[in-house]
Amino acid sequence: MSESSFQDDVLGELGDDKLTEIAGLLGTDTAGAKETVAETVGAMTGDLQQKAAADDADGAEVRQAFAEVAEPPLEGVAAFGGLGGLLSGGMMAGVLAKVSKPVANAVSKKTGIPAATISRVIEMLIPVVLAVLAKRASGKAPGSGAPGSGAAGAAPGTLGTPGAAPGTSPAPGGGLGDLLGQILGGGKK
Repeated sequence: MSESSFQDDVLGELGDDKLTEIAGLLGTDTAGAKETVAETVGAMTGDLQQKAAADDADGAEVRQAFAEVAEPPLEGVAAFGGLGGLLSGGMMAGVLAKVSKPVANAVSKKTGIPAATISRVIEMLIPVVLAVLAKRASGKAPGSGAPGSGAAGAAPGTLGTPGAAPGTSPAPGGGLGDLLGQILGGGKK
């Protein structure tokens, strides 16, 4: 597979120092930390994709958060403010925080690692996941799925179209579903 997975991008963005810190938190080596991070990120992206497809208030919130991540002005904020810019009020940070408890519980059941420990790992991963989401949405990440534009392949009038109304909630699937697929990938390794 020539494209990197979302998990690979998160691991790359995480860096050796943070990975070593996570390994210490988990009481394992970096290989074990990588497995846990990949499992956790996979669960997070799967949950986000599932929520985005739902035709309810949670689904609308997730779709709006992805629209916010995909808007070009966020690139400038991310470039200028770094992760602090992303965390200062981004809707996606709130969405990720909401999915963190169910994800921690699911990963805990699968790995045997206490949910509280997984929750601490997720807290460390949220800024990294936000950075990767922003890079993929802008088409700058290796696995963004579109050279030069994370919005390529989006249906006209949806998130990929410059001038599309920010905060609009397109119907599940179609342009937004394509964009989510490009940003998050398949959800599994």
